[in-house]
Amino acid sequence: MARLTPAAPWPDKKSARKAVRAAREEWSGSGERPTAAAGLAHHGLALAETLGVRTVTLYAAWPTEPPTAPLTRALLDAGVRVLVPLTQPDLSLHWAPVEHCPEGDLVDLEELALGAELPPEGVAEAGLVLTPGLAVDRTGHRLGQGGGCYDRTLPHRSPGTPVVTMLHPHELVEEVPHEAHDQPVDGVLTADGVRWFDGRAGGSP
Repeated sequence: MARLTPAAPWPDKKSARKAVRAAREEWSGSGERPTAAAGLAHHGLALAETLGVRTVTLYAAWPTEPPTAPLTRALLDAGVRVLVPLTQPDLSLHWAPVEHCPEGDLVDLEELALGAELPPEGVAEAGLVLTPGLAVDRTGHRLGQGGGCYDRTLPHRSPGTPVVTMLHPHELVEEVPHEAHDQPVDGVLTADGVRWFDGRAGGSP
């Protein structure tokens, strides 16, 4: 299966997104999803418990993304409130609490039972913000899908709330293209565990 090549930095975000998406398409047909889902659920729940948070943001993963449904159920079973984003026409994010997540490693947003919608400022209720992303480098620069949803959202979080991006393990790379307005993250969560960046929430990787 194709894997990213961290030793070869991408010249721009467009090239980076193309490379990651191609590798993710191969991953989605590899049969690795159940193992990844179990690892993410285990390490994600341990992260929430270590931080002592009672509300977490998560999201309904696409088929090519690290699977989030088992982690969602594990958090709910542990009494942790889970907020998922609802993307608006202007690409801002509203939020809704998950009341029930069906079984399976891959669960669409439409399959989740959700509570009352919250405005963008609802992210401030979370003690941990788990975000999607395509890649993150070792200084915390995150490559998103290109809409800027989370760059708009992260300033609304409560001060000091850690931001952790969920990735496939090989998507933690040496360098990603970034711009001044890009919001850095504090760490990454993969099926292998949590990696914090130097000077951020958990220390250094």
